[in-house]
Amino acid sequence: MSVALASRRRSIYRWRRRADTAGAAVLSVALLIWWLLPLYNLLLIALDPEGDIEFTGDIWPSDPTLKAFAGVFFEGYWYLKDFWLQFGNSLFIGTMTMAFTALISSLGSFALGRMWRGRGGVISTAALLMYTVPVYLLIIPFYLLMHKYGLFDTLWAVIAANVTFAVPYALLILQWYGRLIPVELDDAARIDGATPIQVYTRIYLPLMAPAVAVVGIFAFLTAWNEYLYQFILLSSPRNKTVAITLATFFDNEDTPWNYPVAASLIYALPPIALFFAVRRYIAAGLTPGRFRR
Repeated sequence: MSVALASRRRSIYRWRRRADTAGAAVLSVALLIWWLLPLYNLLLIALDPEGDIEFTGDIWPSDPTLKAFAGVFFEGYWYLKDFWLQFGNSLFIGTMTMAFTALISSLGSFALGRMWRGRGGVISTAALLMYTVPVYLLIIPFYLLMHKYGLFDTLWAVIAANVTFAVPYALLILQWYGRLIPVELDDAARIDGATPIQVYTRIYLPLMAPAVAVVGIFAFLTAWNEYLYQFILLSSPRNKTVAITLATFFDNEDTPWNYPVAASLIYALPPIALFFAVRRYIAAGLTPGRFRR
């Protein structure tokens, strides 16, 4: 009797496990389609000769062409005559924002979490109060500050704004992640004669690499997707970014949709490349027992 009951329970368990696996697979496919559908629509528009396939109901262009992508790569459309200069400006802003955010937040989390134990949480939490003020209300103070210090119409003005908004959140993330690292490692290094800078560079920072990679991606995406401060703080053509150029496409009703869509798809490649470049550091932080004593 007990053998039959146990066999029945095993059968029910197997069927339940198969149902869970099938449900997870169906949900994953549905989510994948949901996420990729906008990109698919963008690709259709970019491949269409006139860029109006979105409004015809076709699932694939009858005569697909790479003319729009060629127009972006070779700056063949008049709106895109400085595309690669603007792309370089966007890349510089994103890279510098990522670097300064990672540097400032990692140094801050080290100081607050390792050197000022017990008091750093209050300071890092207070820094988050910045997010209670809408960024739109801070544009005027930033505008006046950049004028005062001679940074207006420079890429550094936008970088300063982006870093200001990215650091508080990054600081909180790094400080919480830093609590997973045993403090005894710092104490042992100090006993061996290590200075605070050596503890930071040789112990703290290498172990914090996964979290630093995460906040770096966050800062890069913050700068890459930002438009308002770029539009207000940059005025000369040589300093404009791709985000500003893409917005100007909508000022002209006669502009074909395929060119801005193709430019948008190309503009989306650096964040994707950055994610795949640092994903091994992120995966390393998810390894069980990484900080187990």
